Amino acid sequence: MTVPAETALLWVLRDELGLTGPKYGCGIGACGACVSLVDGQARRVCVLPVGEVGAREITTIEGLAGHPAQQAWIAGDVAQCGYCQAGQLMSTVALLAEKPEPTDEDIDEALRDNVCRCGTYPRIRRAVHAAAALAREEDR
Repeated sequence: MTVPAETALLWVLRDELGLTGPKYGCGIGACGACVSLVDGQARRVCVLPVGEVGAREITTIEGLAGHPAQQAWIAGDVAQCGYCQAGQLMSTVALLAEKPEPTDEDIDEALRDNVCRCGTYPRIRRAVHAAAALAREEDR
């Protein structure tokens, strides 16, 4: 596809590829609703120009089917309105790849800039711990 290099990756994902999991929340990289993985790292794609992406691997929430984080979110009934949850989940996946047994402090640090207007932070933290436990079970 041909898009201007300065186009935010979020709009390429949503408008050009039909991947509507990453949400537009603020457009300035502050809320985390758009977080997707770029080469496994959590990135705010509303401020990431597609010209900087090149051939890197992009994963959106659509690519998480069956992932322990997704399972934990469902089991823990985490989402309330759900708008921020794609970003929360993608940040969690990046965290667990780096720290398979995160502490509460690790979770708070990794997700501190993912805003949940519904205030489901306690459920999110429990789900991150549950996802870590599920991932460890799968590794056995």
